[in-house]
Amino acid sequence: MNTPLDSSCVIDRLRATFRSGLTFPEQFRMTQLQNLLSLVEENEQLIQDALHKDLHKPKFESVLSEIQITLNDLYFAMENLRTWMQPEYNIGKNLATRMDDCFIRREPLGVVLIIGAWNYPLHLILLPLVAAIAAGNCAILKPSEICQATEQLLAELIPKYLSQDCYAVLCGGAEDTKSLLKNKFDHIFYTGSQVVARSILLAAAPHLTPVTLELGGKSPCFIYGHIDIQKAAKRLCWSKFFNTGQSCVAPDYVLCTAQTRDALLPALRETLRTFYGPDPGASLDMGRIVTPRHWRRLMDMLEKSKGKVVIGGGSCEEDRYIAPTVLVDVQESDALMQEEIFGPILPILTIESLEEGIDYINRQEKPLALYVFSDETSVVTTVLNNTSSGGFCGNDGIVHMALPGLPFGGVGASGMGSYHGRWGFETFSHRRGCMNRSWLLERVNVLRYPPYSDSNLGWLLVGCTLVKKN
Repeated sequence: MNTPLDSSCVIDRLRATFRSGLTFPEQFRMTQLQNLLSLVEENEQLIQDALHKDLHKPKFESVLSEIQITLNDLYFAMENLRTWMQPEYNIGKNLATRMDDCFIRREPLGVVLIIGAWNYPLHLILLPLVAAIAAGNCAILKPSEICQATEQLLAELIPKYLSQDCYAVLCGGAEDTKSLLKNKFDHIFYTGSQVVARSILLAAAPHLTPVTLELGGKSPCFIYGHIDIQKAAKRLCWSKFFNTGQSCVAPDYVLCTAQTRDALLPALRETLRTFYGPDPGASLDMGRIVTPRHWRRLMDMLEKSKGKVVIGGGSCEEDRYIAPTVLVDVQESDALMQEEIFGPILPILTIESLEEGIDYINRQEKPLALYVFSDETSVVTTVLNNTSSGGFCGNDGIVHMALPGLPFGGVGASGMGSYHGRWGFETFSHRRGCMNRSWLLERVNVLRYPPYSDSNLGWLLVGCTLVKKN
């Protein structure tokens, strides 16, 4: 296991490997992806144990949101790697370049840094790694120090399964990460908070290092129009309280009319009782808040809120437990509405019209995800066409991020750049525009050489016109 104390030596070693061209061939990339697949498959129980120790994650959630999502991305990358690596020739040419070989090459960037997050400590470090490997890069992994069991497991397993000359895990706290960021990287991929993201950008600036930021924000769930309230309650509760609400794409709050709210509340009570029983704290399917500090932050927000708790509200500091909690009569200025909640607390805000709900969403920072629940297609389409968000899902929550064919990423304050599947491969690749010119038709090329003339310019303008495709 490496520490930030020897980070410069590790980075130098990886950079020397990259310059040797070892990571470029398709077969090498495929072998490393297969090895990463073996790492996950052969250590599934150890992974589940670590996640339970860090977050009290139930097996169901660990398998679904940490293990299987990683395996799916690996399967997708391995199936499509050869296609992704092929030069792209389907580009427009003009008359002057019809005889030339013009194409786009996807080339690896170099040595990249991947900084993971604590809420999904496995998949938020391994999915970017899948993309980095597929694109032919060397990578430094910095897992979250908050989830120590998972951090230590990754530090032990990565060197056993992947090439130590190409990939390394560096462990440590916030100060160690700051020291690590003083080094030059060819790309930095960060998942976490907006506050830390600003420091990442500042650290990247002296080296002009490109950055991908996967952040978060207050993702709304807008429920409007005719709706099957029982189905809506089940999908809302599952996506909100999955991982104890500690998901960057969890519905942060609900927007609906007062009439919908009054119908929704009994359905939410019934659903939560069905999901977690009369005492959610005793349920094996309810996780815990990651640390006492994060627990106190959530309870402080809840105590400052002017909203009325109508469901839940129970907590236990020693157990880092907060019951699934729903509040009504919450205003835009409420303490719960000033930052991403990131816990099992769900405020409900009321609006009177579709337009008012859209206006509310557009007054806020652009969220990482936007959810609309409605049986009316026109409602879903109207919200989609009149808002902006990193991702969008109609009539469900979270599940859009599990499809490798869709890009996952934010916009505005919720992040920059995207990944998953082909999109991650593109993030960690340089699209190099290439042209190999023919020596033929030199009589045409003389038109561009001095001495210049208006006649030659006219002919050149004709030659630079794009060829129309039939």
